[in-house]
Amino acid sequence: MVTDLKRMIEHVSREKGIEKEVLVQALEEAVKAAAKKTFGPERDMEVTFNDELGEIEVFEFKDVVSEVADQHLQVSLEEARDLDPDSELGDSLGMKMDMGSFGRIAAQSAKQVIMQRLKEAERDIVFDDFKDRRGEIINGIVQRFDKGSIIVNLGRAEAELPGREQIPRESYRQGDRIRAYILDVKQFSRGPQIILSRTHPNFLSALFETEVPEISENIVQVVQVAREPGSRAKIAVSSKESDVDPVGACVGVKGSRVQAVVQELRGEKIDIVTWDPDPAKFICNALAPAEIVRVIVDEMNQSMEVVVPDDQLSLAIGKRGQNVRLASRLTGWKLDVTSETHYNEALKENYMSLISVEGVGEKLAGDFFEEGFRSAQDLAEATVEELLPLGDMSEEDAQAIIKSAREYSRDKDAVPEDGVQEVSKEDESREDKEPLAPAEEAQPEAAEKEKE
Repeated sequence: MVTDLKRMIEHVSREKGIEKEVLVQALEEAVKAAAKKTFGPERDMEVTFNDELGEIEVFEFKDVVSEVADQHLQVSLEEARDLDPDSELGDSLGMKMDMGSFGRIAAQSAKQVIMQRLKEAERDIVFDDFKDRRGEIINGIVQRFDKGSIIVNLGRAEAELPGREQIPRESYRQGDRIRAYILDVKQFSRGPQIILSRTHPNFLSALFETEVPEISENIVQVVQVAREPGSRAKIAVSSKESDVDPVGACVGVKGSRVQAVVQELRGEKIDIVTWDPDPAKFICNALAPAEIVRVIVDEMNQSMEVVVPDDQLSLAIGKRGQNVRLASRLTGWKLDVTSETHYNEALKENYMSLISVEGVGEKLAGDFFEEGFRSAQDLAEATVEELLPLGDMSEEDAQAIIKSAREYSRDKDAVPEDGVQEVSKEDESREDKEPLAPAEEAQPEAAEKEKE
């Protein structure tokens, strides 16, 4: 018949999800610790679990000798042959010990060892379950609050949602259901630590993957995400099939798919834009719904000057610069948004500064302008080799023009003012007084390429 011990091992194995071998090993170690506690650490003992009998067996081993010097480690040949007639000098004889001789302290020690091993086994199981689940969305229940963090019950494990990973102004109560992104899983001596996030950009990507079958089927791809959690986000998507509209797939019928994501994020506004390999076109998509008149690309500095109609300036920049700031993060380019009027004025001013440089007439200024040298400052930073092919001039003439441009730039301070500054003057009447450039405030020093 199956003993109570064997039945208990099988029950705990099913209940805790721990392998039976791990439990048996823990039990053997516990009994061995108890035996050492009772009989002393110098004894040579071995503990095994007899699966057929369903009981723990403890054997004490002694060397067979002709004359006993230590009765705990040695046994005489005569006594050995009483136990085993085949015993010979030098043999190691195992003798079964009586488990009933273990005292209360030994039993308590065994219990502590078993509990410790069970906890370690449970920690290992939890870590193995979650270590490969980074990047997944998981559901849990708010269990308690600890120094600004939310402790989430995931069933067999607890996870932490730190304050920095919580969406601003989002509140929960004990017992509320919560959905979050598994950011990291770490193993510590006290057990695994599962870190959750609701602010990570990948949380937004994962939410769309659950709502949009085309993304999970790898037809539509999320290329980039930029978020200001709790306020607004931009997500760039592309399609691997020409007949599938990536934006339409993410929006869904009557906006059902994107609204499901917005609801999960407690009203965070989401702009879905089409990714384009052309950076200028991608910028135009990212700044939608604002219309773009012109984009001047400075590839060297990874920056762009974006020109918009005067009445579209506030729309392009967004409240407190949010729209252009998110577009900059989404595309990876530094952006300077300016009005068409300001751009034309600056263009005219820069062209006049070219003509003002000694040795540069209208024709030469036009040649310089077409090749990207659009101000006296640009000429001041040019090299002789760059200017020689642009006009009928000698090396001395080119050097003289560069020298004159440097003097003009220094004496007249011909470097254009920061575009953000100029736009702010134009827009002083706006009530919200929002900044007119992203946080980066980067301005392209030289426009290398222009796209209309």
